[in-house]
Amino acid sequence: MVAINAINDTTVSEADSADRVAWDRFVDSNEAATIYHRWQWRDVIGNCFGKHAYYLKAVQRDEITGVLPLIRLKSMLFGDFLVSMPYLSYGGVVARDEQSREALLRACAELGADLGVRHAELRHTEDLSAWPKRTEKVGMHLPLCGDSEKRWKALGSKRRAQIKRPKREGVEPVIGGIELIADFYSVLSRKYRDLGTPVYPEAWFRTIAAEFADQVRVFVVRLNGATVAASLVIADNGRLEVPYAASLREVDRFGVNMYLYWCMIEHAEDQGYSVFDFGRSTVDSGTFRFKKQWGAEVVPLYWHYWLSAGRDVPVLNTSNPKYERLISTWRRLPLWVTTLVGPRIVRNLP
Repeated sequence: MVAINAINDTTVSEADSADRVAWDRFVDSNEAATIYHRWQWRDVIGNCFGKHAYYLKAVQRDEITGVLPLIRLKSMLFGDFLVSMPYLSYGGVVARDEQSREALLRACAELGADLGVRHAELRHTEDLSAWPKRTEKVGMHLPLCGDSEKRWKALGSKRRAQIKRPKREGVEPVIGGIELIADFYSVLSRKYRDLGTPVYPEAWFRTIAAEFADQVRVFVVRLNGATVAASLVIADNGRLEVPYAASLREVDRFGVNMYLYWCMIEHAEDQGYSVFDFGRSTVDSGTFRFKKQWGAEVVPLYWHYWLSAGRDVPVLNTSNPKYERLISTWRRLPLWVTTLVGPRIVRNLP
């Protein structure tokens, strides 16, 4: 991408490996940035899925003043588009000033037009643009107090009883890192199949755990020696996020999922995090209500779209009626089929 003098003295161009240190220095210094804006994700996504990245930087007087990481997804089934960031919870433009932000948005639109993509999707936590947007997804954040005993008492007798039930069944928790990825994936892959959703490859989670070893923890719940629930959490600037969690259907009857979440929240309290991030949900869905019962607060999410001429805001998720038959069929497939084919599909889903 050729540098463009976007707005006044702000220049936008495509960053390269020589910009890595300066890029991360800007990300680390900006409160609106997330771990998903860091340069490492360019390599993680490229190595796992082979996707082309366009990392745009805004520069004023030789200093980076804004960033926009973009990944191109392209397939016959789902189309050709840019996302910041696919497979992850957050992304979009992060800028020091309005001029840098507007320059990056303009550069994104120009890049989309030059590439001939259908749209660009930017995942913001603020309403930063006049572009069309979707707002049905929200974040769910639980403010923490730094005291797990106080949190336990605040849960109320009903939820405490739900958490104690699995303990009576003999569950055992384990907290670790990359050595638990296989256990975690054994549960997640079955859960995704049962939901009718293509699963990510195990290598995706293994790479994340290796690249971000200091920020990633894996939680496993075992019953009679077998893994029945698991999650992967990512620490980010005082916030502990759980982007992936699952429990086996056969143990849901005695609340193992409640126990798993309590283990994560207890850990977050004891480790001094300020927020437990349950991840995103659709308002009033079952997962939304599950997270709400813990006292989680709703955080608006704004997914902004640049659209090529004649295009509507896309709906590339399970709420789209045209995917109903595919989802129903997927649920009936053997696990070995879904774990083999799923990664080839999900690499092109945002």
